[in-house]
Amino acid sequence: MKPLIFAAFCLTFAGAASLLQAEGEAAAVIDAPVQGSVSRTDGLEAFDRIYDVVSHPRCANCHTGPDNIPMWYGGKAGPARPHGMNINAGQSRIGVETLTCATCHTTSQDLGSDPHAPPRAGLDWQLAPVEFEWFAKTPAQICAQLSDPDRNGGRDWMGLAEHLVDDAGHRGFVLWGWNPGGEREPAPFTLQAHVNDILQWGASGMPCPQG
Repeated sequence: MKPLIFAAFCLTFAGAASLLQAEGEAAAVIDAPVQGSVSRTDGLEAFDRIYDVVSHPRCANCHTGPDNIPMWYGGKAGPARPHGMNINAGQSRIGVETLTCATCHTTSQDLGSDPHAPPRAGLDWQLAPVEFEWFAKTPAQICAQLSDPDRNGGRDWMGLAEHLVDDAGHRGFVLWGWNPGGEREPAPFTLQAHVNDILQWGASGMPCPQG
């Protein structure tokens, strides 16, 4: 590699690393326990924390049902309410039938945004597939969805963890959930803790709470 090209590469890499460090981000890694090595009790405790994450507004507001309407706010900002301006993501879940989500939610590697400005991520903004509906669902309902390959994208527990890490590696919605910018409340715990809980839950047999 020529010196000038190598120097440019180093500067680019260093800049990217500095950005990650400045935003307090760290890449999540998968360190999976052996299947069956985690007790059911510990698995259920891990799922309690998983539910705290996926039911949080940073996650649940875009995991809505067949009405295709994203939600706004919730948590400390007050009760969640339907997205303003009569936004409907349509069956495409990206708004192509009327106004694409990316019209306002620009795609950018910079996750930060000003308060009241549309959030952005490194992937094109969209609602999760309707099969992934989490908004206003109970722990038992979400657990059943997450553990069902027909409703989770054909994934086992390792596949779920790999999905989180891969999405975050593209600076997508998973990473945004913990770095939402604009003074928004982030999802609880950390991305790495969430990945670890998915792995703990999976290794325990993916047990679900009752009710």
